[in-house]
Amino acid sequence: MIDPTTEPARGGGRPPAVPALLALLAPLTRPSADHTPLLAHVSRPWIRYLPYVFAVAAISSLLPSSINVLSSDYGLNGGLAAGLAVAQTVPLLLAVSRPLPAWWIIGGAELLTSLLILTTGRETSSVWPWPATSLVGYLFLMLPLALREPRRTLVSVWLVTGATSLLLSAIAGSRFGGDNTLLLAALSGVVLVLGGALRERAEAQRLLAEQEHISEAERERRTLLEERARIARELHDVVAHHMSVIAVQAASAPYRIPEVPAAAAEEFSAVAGTARESLAEMRRLLGVLRSEESAAEKAPQPGVGQLAQLVETVGRAGVPAELVTPPQLAGTLPPAVDLSVYRIVQEALANVVRHAPGAQTWVSLAVDDQGLKVTVVNGAPPARTESLEASAEGTGQGLVGMRERVRLLDGRLDTGPLPDGGFKVAAVLPLDTPGGKPA
Repeated sequence: MIDPTTEPARGGGRPPAVPALLALLAPLTRPSADHTPLLAHVSRPWIRYLPYVFAVAAISSLLPSSINVLSSDYGLNGGLAAGLAVAQTVPLLLAVSRPLPAWWIIGGAELLTSLLILTTGRETSSVWPWPATSLVGYLFLMLPLALREPRRTLVSVWLVTGATSLLLSAIAGSRFGGDNTLLLAALSGVVLVLGGALRERAEAQRLLAEQEHISEAERERRTLLEERARIARELHDVVAHHMSVIAVQAASAPYRIPEVPAAAAEEFSAVAGTARESLAEMRRLLGVLRSEESAAEKAPQPGVGQLAQLVETVGRAGVPAELVTPPQLAGTLPPAVDLSVYRIVQEALANVVRHAPGAQTWVSLAVDDQGLKVTVVNGAPPARTESLEASAEGTGQGLVGMRERVRLLDGRLDTGPLPDGGFKVAAVLPLDTPGGKPA
């Protein structure tokens, strides 16, 4: 009987070193999918051309010197030296957008150069296995490679470079004057680490900016939804008042009107029942909209009649304000308009207190053919004082709430700074809503 623990592996098992080697080489066959040139996203055009300028400058300086070094110092044929120098330097232009393919070309040319020096060159006192010009060009290549490729690819590039250098150094023995394997390993490692750190830092900043943009959009959306829910809760009282009046009038009609036919009395009773059911449904809806924090929002809703008290309160907070309203306006507006006017003025005055403390403020209401005009204007602060919200982020609900209330009533809103340093909030609210115009 064969012991399964000692049975040889079937299927032609590979030596343990093979998977490790394949794992090392795998990142080198998967270049980055981003083929945009380096610095292509920079706004200034002249900066976008800098990688190409540096590549051309490197090629212009390294190409002739590489030909001279390979032919004079290492004894290669002039034409062969020129071809190898071109293969080692010209791909630096490709490295601006595709550094890993450029590494394959330049790395292959460097390896071929070393092999040709061993076979057809002459013994020399120059360094080995990297001619000086080849080493400088290779370091130039490491920078775009580090700025574009992921960390695993950079580690693989460094390990393959080091292993190849050690192998060539061992083959050559003492035929050359010096060995720069460790120098290349150290310098290329430094360039790869610094370039990779810059790339990862830029990627982290980009992701952070995207997250901040998403968070800002979500915050604005949440603010808008919260303000709409708040307006819906407040308008519940307005609508509930009208529904209560309908229910009471329909239920009492048979008793107030003599000799009401039975069919009409039954119809009045049905109307009253429908109104009560609608009130019950509205209360359920309000329970969904009302949160624990808004449990105190059950007080009677304010209106134009409370504007004088609001202006007086703001005055005690250090903002001198004047109120101008048409006589007999309070109590004659439709309930939704009455509530919206108060909230718009309240938010506008709150913004003055927060952002322009001490500024003279004017609040005016006027009725014309377009509807009710609500204007809140403040001047510049009397002194250069710091905003009360300079050190803390505001809720951002002031203008959002104004826009939502005006939109609900099909009105218009105009807000913006004034030339003298003040601010203006002007709203026009139509009065041709159910309930009629003010008398």
